[in-house]
Amino acid sequence: MITRFSLQLVVFSLFWLRLAQSLAVELEVDEPKIRCIESEKQALLNIKENLQNTGDTDFLSSWGNETEKRECCKWLGIRCASGSSGHVIMLDLSPSTLGISTDNIWWSRPFAGKIDPSLFELRYLTYLDLSFINFNRSHIPSSIGTLIKLRYLNLSGTYLSGEIPPHLANLSSLHVLDLSFAVWETIKSLDWVFNLSSLRVLDLSGSDLSNVYDWSQIVNKLPGLTNLHLASCILPKIVNTPSLSFVNSSASLSVLDLSENYVSASIYPWLFNFSNSLVHLQLSFNLLNGSIPESFSKMTVLTYLDLSFNSLRGSIPECFGNMTTLAHLSLASNKLEGSIPNALGNNFGLSYLDLRGNNIEGSIPEAFGNMTSLSFLNLELNLLEGEIPESLWSICSLQAFYAGGNKLSGRLPNLSQLSSRCAHYALEYLDLSENRIAGSMLDHSLVSSLKELRLSSNQLHGPVPDGIGELTQLETLDISVNSLEGVISEALFSKLSHLYYLDLSHNLNLVLSFPSDWIPPFQLDVIRLGSCHLGSQFPKWLRTQKSFSELDISNSGISDSVPNWFLNLTTRLNSMNLSNNQMTGTIHGTYPSLRSLDLSSNQFEGPVPLFIFKATQSHLSNNKFSSLNSLCDADFGLHLSLLDISYNQLVGELPDCWSRFTELMILVLTNNKLSGKIPSSIGSCPGLLTLYLGYNNFIGSLPLSLKNCTELMVLDVGGNELMGSIPTWLGKSSQILTILSLRSNQFNGSIPSSLCRLEYIQLLDLSSNDVSGNIPNCIGNFTAMKRNAISGRNFPTFDLGTNGTSINLWYNGSSVDGYEAQATLMWKGTLSQYQNTLRLVKSIDLSSNKLTGEIPGEIIELHGLISLNLSRNNLSGQIPAGIGQLNSLDALDLSRNHFSGKIPSSLSEVDRLNTLDLSSNNLSGKIPTSTQLQSFDPATYSGNPELCGPPLPNKCPGDEPTTPTETKHAQSQEDEDSFMSRGFYISMALGFVVGFWGLWGSVLLIKSWRHAYFKFLNHAGDWIFVMVAVHRAKLLRVIKG
Repeated sequence: MITRFSLQLVVFSLFWLRLAQSLAVELEVDEPKIRCIESEKQALLNIKENLQNTGDTDFLSSWGNETEKRECCKWLGIRCASGSSGHVIMLDLSPSTLGISTDNIWWSRPFAGKIDPSLFELRYLTYLDLSFINFNRSHIPSSIGTLIKLRYLNLSGTYLSGEIPPHLANLSSLHVLDLSFAVWETIKSLDWVFNLSSLRVLDLSGSDLSNVYDWSQIVNKLPGLTNLHLASCILPKIVNTPSLSFVNSSASLSVLDLSENYVSASIYPWLFNFSNSLVHLQLSFNLLNGSIPESFSKMTVLTYLDLSFNSLRGSIPECFGNMTTLAHLSLASNKLEGSIPNALGNNFGLSYLDLRGNNIEGSIPEAFGNMTSLSFLNLELNLLEGEIPESLWSICSLQAFYAGGNKLSGRLPNLSQLSSRCAHYALEYLDLSENRIAGSMLDHSLVSSLKELRLSSNQLHGPVPDGIGELTQLETLDISVNSLEGVISEALFSKLSHLYYLDLSHNLNLVLSFPSDWIPPFQLDVIRLGSCHLGSQFPKWLRTQKSFSELDISNSGISDSVPNWFLNLTTRLNSMNLSNNQMTGTIHGTYPSLRSLDLSSNQFEGPVPLFIFKATQSHLSNNKFSSLNSLCDADFGLHLSLLDISYNQLVGELPDCWSRFTELMILVLTNNKLSGKIPSSIGSCPGLLTLYLGYNNFIGSLPLSLKNCTELMVLDVGGNELMGSIPTWLGKSSQILTILSLRSNQFNGSIPSSLCRLEYIQLLDLSSNDVSGNIPNCIGNFTAMKRNAISGRNFPTFDLGTNGTSINLWYNGSSVDGYEAQATLMWKGTLSQYQNTLRLVKSIDLSSNKLTGEIPGEIIELHGLISLNLSRNNLSGQIPAGIGQLNSLDALDLSRNHFSGKIPSSLSEVDRLNTLDLSSNNLSGKIPTSTQLQSFDPATYSGNPELCGPPLPNKCPGDEPTTPTETKHAQSQEDEDSFMSRGFYISMALGFVVGFWGLWGSVLLIKSWRHAYFKFLNHAGDWIFVMVAVHRAKLLRVIKG
C-alpha cells in the first residue's frame, strides 16, 4: 500500500505542482522591501522548536534569530505576501521543498514532533504543507479551523490520530485538501467536507471510511470537484436507491482513484454518470468480477484506465480499440480469456498497455504494429503462442516490451534491420524469458539502446554473441537456463560499465575465463553464475565488487577455499549460494545483511561459523562441519527460520539454547554423530514445522516440551537410541503431523490411540522398536490415507521470508530456493531416502515390533495407502477379507507373523501390487488366481506349509494332472480349429465393427460412461506415474551405490 501511494504521488505531482503555482502567484515577494512581522517570525521559531530532525541534516538551518537570518521571508519553505503587509502566507515543509526523495519517506521522515499552537497565529496562511512529518499520532487541533484563508492544505502521511475535527468545514476557501495516509482512526462522517464548496482536489486515501455509507455523495455536493482520491479506504458498497440523485453531480470530475478497496461491479451505475468528464480512472486491486462492460466506450475523454488486479473474466472488449483518447490501459492480473482483439491495434494513441497475468491465448496480433504511439507493452504470464509479429518490432516508440512466461516460439528478430527504419529506436527493456524461443543469439538480434535484456528459460543455443559487449547502456543481462556454450572472456564486458544485474546461470557448457588481475568496469548488485564453468579457483575478480547483494556460484567446479578477502567484502550481501562445489577449509565472516545462505555439498570443515545464525535460511548439508558449540554464543538468530546441517560430522551433545530462535520453522540435523538427550529448549520454538533429528546417537525420551510445537508437520527421530513409551501428546498437541518416523529406536509400550487423531498423517513409521499390544482399531481415521496419491490434500506452502519468496516445504520442482521434505523408510526390503517423490508415498510401517492381535478391519478404508509393512510381529488371525480395497497398494509385507486361513481372493484385484511378502505364516488353501499373484517369486509364499497352487510347486487337492489321451484329443481339436474360412474372417470383421462402435459410441454419447472411462484412464496414469517415480528413485540409488 505504501509503495502504491508513492507511485500515486509521482502520477499526480505535476498536476498539484501546477495548481500550487497558480495558488502561489499572489505570494510573490518584493524581497528587498519586505521584512517579516516579528510575531509571525516568533511563531515560526516556536514551530521549529517542536520539530526534531530525525537524521543528521538540519533542514531548517536557515531559520533563526541571528542577524543574517532575521528576514524570515527568505527562510526555506516560507513565502510572504507582496506589498506592505508582509504576512507569511506559505509554509511548505514537504519532502520536495526539503530536497529529499520520497522513495523511502515512510521509513526516513525528515521531522518528528508535534503541531505547535503557534501555527494558528499565522492567520494569513493560504498554503500549508506539513506532509510526512511524524506527529506521533497526535490529534489534529480544532484550531486549524481558524486558518480560514487556506487554499491548499496537505497533511498526508503525518501519523495523526483521533477524529477529523469538524472545524475543517470552516476552511471554505480550500481548493486542495490532502489527508491521505494521515488519519489512522475510523472516520465516522464526511459531513464537514460538504461545506468546502470551493474544493477541487480531495485526497483521503488510506483512511478508514468503512462506516461512511454516503461517501459517493461527495461528488453530488461538491460540483466543482475535479480530483477525488479514495484509495485504500475500505469503501462500503454503494447502495443504489431512488434517493441517490446524480442531478447535481460534478460535471468536472476528471480524476477518480478508488483503488485498493472492496469495490465490486455494483459501482458501475454510479461510475458511468461521469462518462463525459472522467479523464483518469483508477480501479485496481478491487473485487470487480464478470465481464468488462462495453459502457467504458462511452467515456469519451478517458485517457487513463486501470482495472488491474481484479477478478474480471471473459474476453477483452473490442471497444477499447475505438477509444481514441485512451493512452493508458491496464487489465493486468485478472482472469481474462480468449485472444487479443485485432481492433485494439486501431488505437493509434495508446502508449501504455498492460495485459500481464491473465489466461489470454492465441497469438500477438499483427495489428499491434499500427499502435505507433506505444511505448510500454506487457504481455507476461499468459498463454500466448506463435511468433512475435515483425510489425511489433517495427514500432519506433516502443521502449519496454515484456512477454515472459508464455509459449511464444520462433527466433529472435533482426532488430538491427528493423530499427534502421526509425530515426530513433526507443527499445530499452526486453523480456522474453520462459518461452520457447529457439536458435542462436546473433549480433543482429541486439540494438544499442537496450538497458535490460532477459531471455532466460528458452531454447537458445550456440555462443554468446560479441554484440552484447557493444550494448554500452546495458544494466540487466539475464540469459540463464538455456543451452548456450563456448568461452566468455573479459572482452565481452569491457564496455558494460552500467551493468548491475548479471545472470548466466544454468548454461551447462558455458565457460567463464577471466585473467586473475581483471578489473571489471562495472559494480554488480546481482551475480548469478551457478552451473557455469568458472574453473577450480575462487573467482578473483569478485574482490573488485564492493556492493553486491546476491551471489550464486554454485555447481561451478570450484575446489578452492574461500579467500580471506571475501569474508568482509560487502555489507549488502543478502543471498549467497556456494553449494555443489568442492570448496574446502573453514569459512568465516560477518555478513550483516545475510538472509539466505547455501553452502551445501562442499567439504567445509571445523565448527559451524557464528554468522550462519544471522541468516533467515542456512543450508549446510553434506559437508564436514564438526561442532555446533557456537550456537549459544550467538547474540542474534531471531529471524532464523531454516537450519539444515544434515550429513555432516557434528559430535557431542546438542546445545540447549534454542529458545532464542523463536522464528525457527525447519531444523534438519539428520545423519550426524550427535549424542546425549534431545534438549528441551527445542520445544520453545512455537512455529516449528519440521524437525529432523534422525540417525544420530540421541538417548532418553522425546522431550515433553515438544508438545508446545502445535504446528509440527514433520517429526523424524528415527535411527537413534530413544526409549520409553510413545508420547500421547503426538496425537493431541500435534494434530497436523504428516510425517512421523520413530523407527529404529527402543520405544516400548502400546501404540497410543491418540495417534488416530492424526488425520493428515501420510507416513507413519514405528518399525524396529519394542512396541507391543494391538494395532488400534481407529487406524481408519487417517483421512489423508483414504485418498489416492494424486488427488490427496495439497501440501501447504510456507513463506520463510527470504527475498519475499514462498518456500514449498514438500515439493517445488521449479523453485531453486524451495526446501523439499525427505524421509528414510524401508521400501521393498531396502532402507531408502525419499525426497522428490515423497508426496506420492502414503505408508504405514509397524514392522519388527512385538505387536499381537489381529489386523483391524478398518485398515481397508485407507484406499490411498501405497505401502503397508506389518512384518516381524506376533500378529494372528486372518488377513482382512476386504484387503483388495487397498487398490493403491504397491508393497505389502505381512511376513513372519502368525496369520492363518486363506489368502483373501480380493487381493487378486490389487493390480498395482509390485512387492508382496506373505512368507513365514500359517496360511492355507489355494493361492488366488490372477496374473499379479502368480507372477511373484515362490519365496513370497514360503513358510506356509498349507498353501498350494501356482507359483508354489505343490498342487492343491483336486488339481489332477492331464492324461496323454486328453492331450492328444486337445491337439486334434486345435488342428481342426486352425482352419480359418472366409466366413470366419467376415464374421470377425463384422464383430470388430459392431464391438468398436458399441463401446466407443456409448462412450461418446453417454456422459456417465464417458466419465467412468476417463476416470479409469486417470487412475492408470496415476499408477504409471507412481511406479516410474518409485523405480527411478530405486535405480538412482543402485547407480549411486
